[in-house]
Amino acid sequence: MGNGDIHYYLVGQNRPQRQMCILREVMPPGSDTGKEMLLHEGEEGGVIIQGEIELTVGDQIRVLGPGDAYYFESKTPHRFRNVGKQDAILVSANTPATF
Repeated sequence: MGNGDIHYYLVGQNRPQRQMCILREVMPPGSDTGKEMLLHEGEEGGVIIQGEIELTVGDQIRVLGPGDAYYFESKTPHRFRNVGKQDAILVSANTPATF
C-alpha cells in the first residue's frame, strides 16, 4: 500500500503565509509512505498517539508506539509504515511547511 491510504489533517490550513506544517495523520494497518524513501529540506518531529509505526531514518529502523516521539532532519531518507493491527494516529510537525 502507498501514500494514498494515509489521511492527513492539516492544522491551520487556511492561514495565509503559514510557516509551520502541523498534521494529524491516520495510517490504516499495512499502509506506508511508499517504497521510495522520502527526502526533503527541513526538520520533522512527531508523537505517536495510537498504534505502532516502523520509522526508518537513514540506516536506522525503530518501531514506535503510543507516547513515543521522533525528531530528525528531513534530508535524511525516511519512511513510515504501520506495522500494527489498528489505525496508527500521529501528530507531526515539519518545517518548512511542505503541505
